[in-house]
Amino acid sequence: MCLGAFASSWFKKKLTHDKFMIDRSAINKTIEQLEERSYGDPKTAATPMVKRCLELCKIPLHNFTIGDLRLMIGQEFSLAYLIPMALVHLRQDLFVEGDYYPGDLLNAVVTVDSEFWVKNRLLWDELNLLFASGRDEMTTRKIDMTLFDTAL
Repeated sequence: MCLGAFASSWFKKKLTHDKFMIDRSAINKTIEQLEERSYGDPKTAATPMVKRCLELCKIPLHNFTIGDLRLMIGQEFSLAYLIPMALVHLRQDLFVEGDYYPGDLLNAVVTVDSEFWVKNRLLWDELNLLFASGRDEMTTRKIDMTLFDTAL
């Protein structure tokens, strides 16, 4: 499932939300455009995963699937843009499945380096509130919340 119109409408709504000021044009840009840098040629990538990450850096965010979000968040690319996009899906289904198993997007989000959460406390707070209702099921599904919980 691509983010498309759903994510686009979310970004527009969030523009007026005092917690998150996101440029509405971001959803139509690539990671390379947002970061104002080239990550390189996918054809020269050392591994298939690196190749896929470099390919994803060149496509607009609205074309990302849940699996793409999981991969790029797991590799810590452009988290300031991708974590809010992941939040859209986690609000609908905390255990949404990307490519591997139910909860793989959630697992990628909660294992982000604590430095990101220190710099983005409002996102941490929002996710922590969302996680409150699913803590028991997270434990049952063996999703380790330690890194997220100890970030702040």
